[in-house]
Amino acid sequence: MRGAFPIFRLAGIRVYLHFTWFIVAALEVTRFANRYHNAIWAVLDYCALFGVVLLHEFGHALACRQTGGQADTIVLWPLGGIAFVKPPARPSAYLWSIAAGPLVNVGLFPLFSLFVFVVTKLHWQTIHPDFYKFVATVWFMNGVLLLFNLIPVYPLDGGQILRGLLWLKIGPIRSLKIASIIGFGGAILFGLWAFAAQSIWIGIIAFFIFMQAQAGWRAAQNVAIESEEAARRDAAISPPPVPERQL
Repeated sequence: MRGAFPIFRLAGIRVYLHFTWFIVAALEVTRFANRYHNAIWAVLDYCALFGVVLLHEFGHALACRQTGGQADTIVLWPLGGIAFVKPPARPSAYLWSIAAGPLVNVGLFPLFSLFVFVVTKLHWQTIHPDFYKFVATVWFMNGVLLLFNLIPVYPLDGGQILRGLLWLKIGPIRSLKIASIIGFGGAILFGLWAFAAQSIWIGIIAFFIFMQAQAGWRAAQNVAIESEEAARRDAAISPPPVPERQL
């Protein structure tokens, strides 16, 4: 949250924007401008990207609230968005809170596809080429965000959904440990991809995944220690069983 400032509040959820967003926006808008004749469409392009991201994060937050959990903060930053959600400690509540984000993108996909179909039929690729390119780009970005988030690597949504499914079978602690191990492996693969592609952004994503996987592993260890201590306290408090008197 350091470096983030509030921009608006909706449905009791405060949305923050990190200051680094503007730095990256200036770089990315310059790159996006190559797609259009008028540079203003590059600005709209970048804002539309984060509009889709914001809808995705609201999906997480509202679903979490539906389960009775807490969700009142969303932060937008250069890598996308983060919804701070705390669903009840049930695998079903956890799964719904996580899955609702990608489901927003699933719902947007046919809507954007219809829009692309209409502007194509109207031949706007020649009449209004910048607008047509904008619509097609938003459709593409929504699809990429959906597929990327479904990669089964913790802490991406796909990895957290996998953790929720494992939770149903092996409990919250072991499922988080397994998801974190998969996250470490995913970070290595992303790191190799970044090296091969010479991409600083993929490298940043690899570092983010590694740090979050490490945080997940530590959280699982802490919960395991707390559970063991609670069990020992309960055993110490409980009186020993009284043997039955034999007649």
